[in-house]
Amino acid sequence: MKHQPRDSIGTPLFEGSVKLMLLGSGELGKEVAIEASRMGVEVIAVDRYQNAPAMQVAHRSYAINMLDGGALKAVVRRERPDMIVPEIEAINTEALLELEEEGFFVVPNAKAVKTTMDRVLLRKLAAEEAGVPTSRYEFAYNLDELRDACEKVGYPCIVKAQMSSGGLGSSLVFSLNDVSKAYEEARTKARGFGGRMIVEGLVKFDFEVTELAVAHLGEDGRPKISFPKPVGHVRSSSHFHVSWQPFLDVEGDETKSPVEGYGSSRHLEEDPPRTPLLWSSPWNGRKVPREVAEEVEAKIYDVAGKVVSRLVKEGGLGLFGCEIFVKLGGEGEKPEVFFNEISPRPHDTGMVTMITQDLSEMALHVRAILGLPIPEIRLRSLGAAHVVLAHRDGCWAPRYHGLWSALLQPGVHIRLFGKPVTYYERRMGLVLATASSIQEAREKAMKAAHLLESKIQY
Repeated sequence: MKHQPRDSIGTPLFEGSVKLMLLGSGELGKEVAIEASRMGVEVIAVDRYQNAPAMQVAHRSYAINMLDGGALKAVVRRERPDMIVPEIEAINTEALLELEEEGFFVVPNAKAVKTTMDRVLLRKLAAEEAGVPTSRYEFAYNLDELRDACEKVGYPCIVKAQMSSGGLGSSLVFSLNDVSKAYEEARTKARGFGGRMIVEGLVKFDFEVTELAVAHLGEDGRPKISFPKPVGHVRSSSHFHVSWQPFLDVEGDETKSPVEGYGSSRHLEEDPPRTPLLWSSPWNGRKVPREVAEEVEAKIYDVAGKVVSRLVKEGGLGLFGCEIFVKLGGEGEKPEVFFNEISPRPHDTGMVTMITQDLSEMALHVRAILGLPIPEIRLRSLGAAHVVLAHRDGCWAPRYHGLWSALLQPGVHIRLFGKPVTYYERRMGLVLATASSIQEAREKAMKAAHLLESKIQY
């Protein structure tokens, strides 16, 4: 699909309005809906349950099973949106391909959505087509092949379902004795329709980053890719917990803050692990020289750019969240980066951009898919984000206390998502904090988030 620069937008709910349909209406979708509404776009929110966060700010909403291709196509054909914006993984991608064939604009394109949801297709695209560095990997169809694949990759390794998200269908495997259990986990917990598995070697990184590369129309109206400053993050499980931007706060010849990466005391305080971590970054407590930071940053842009270019080579607009492992290198070693995964939409770690950039990742996504210009992306402050989690199951209409105390701290902002019911460790809100250093911003965000968590009324 060829995209043209846009110079006009109609009025919501009237003839000639621009319609955007969200497939997935969580906290990321809510912010996309808000940004689209600010631009005069009519928003239709779709999710599996009523009163999801984005539904609370959309013009209309539907609650359907988005893995049901018939239901998905029926809603799209009824509304006839100008753009279909997938915001979650649990979507029938074959239906999206069919809708694109009918002339609907699927963001960024239906093939990219299908590829990024499928770990086998994605790893082939990244490692074999784009040629970017990844961890060691093998594919498997059945238990026997999985045993062979784990032996080839080596232990410890990670077994993942072909199609899954949020850690579902994934297992850490330490020996051949663990393979059968990992096979059952991948087979029974997968999302979607994939039947294969991928085995990935373990990368002992210092921290992770997300590069929020955005494919948009340049000032000349031709497609281009722009790169905001990388977002740093660490986590003790498969779920986002804390992030910060920029990933390294360089000032002068080195970073202002020492590294507080994987296994650091800060990491353990922010996101206490349920089991002991397998390693701790040797860079923890050390500052990073400017030349190392600049080399890593250039490699991050290179990896993200190559993968995104392959995903939009036949056309496509929108923001991508490219997850990358970073190893800063030891004495006499060059820094390395390894592609992990990518999502064709705003990324949970990128919510920090609501406080750090002049255009948040959601604003960038909306501008890009509308065909509006993005002349520059400015970092306006250093900042961090920390999740607010529920710690009980099945509680409807939770109430949040501690807002006064949390917001007394200068530079602290709160986003409560409005989810109607809790489950254990469900993400219910987010604390954002700005400061003069990443170390200070993480400290402020963590303290406010933990305070709010401790005072949720169930």
